[in-house]
Amino acid sequence: MSKNFTDKELLKQIELNNSNAFKLLHDKYASNMFLYAFKVLKDKQVSEDIIQNIFIDFWSKRNNNNVDNIKSYFFRAVKYQIFNHFRNHKLSTEDITRLNLIDISINASKRMEYQELEEIIHNSINKLPKRCKEIFELSRFEQKSNKEIAEELGISVQGVKNQISKALKHIRKDLQKDEHLFYFLCFNTCVDYLV
Repeated sequence: MSKNFTDKELLKQIELNNSNAFKLLHDKYASNMFLYAFKVLKDKQVSEDIIQNIFIDFWSKRNNNNVDNIKSYFFRAVKYQIFNHFRNHKLSTEDITRLNLIDISINASKRMEYQELEEIIHNSINKLPKRCKEIFELSRFEQKSNKEIAEELGISVQGVKNQISKALKHIRKDLQKDEHLFYFLCFNTCVDYLV
């Protein structure tokens, strides 16, 4: 099959059990999906497993997938699997520094859990001491480097790191009070590799 097939054409062929079309679709999206998962998870094996599982699941449901936009479908699937991974694993402070509040569009109940989690995080941030809150927000919401923050506030880079660490410990403690919530967060901008 030609690599010039559109996604819709490939999907139609996959519904007809065309494994070559499936391979073309896999080759087109798998590496970007992996890059996205790896950026969030920082774990090659887990990221590879997630992508493999998504494609296995997609192939097994090929006759009733009803997918309109395959790029969006795969991206949502990666986010969902990352969401599940963090739901099932206790986060370390290191995890908290690199995960993103992932926009979950799975169903209403999960969206409510997501909104509740986001509210807890923002409430926790608002309870931080003024200087600690300021540094944390500059780092996580304005994406400023430790060096930039240090220069802006006239403090040492180590001082910035200490305040961010203090903030993360405080947020993690607040999250652990609500164990029924799924623990996943990242305050850096999420890069959408599939765009």
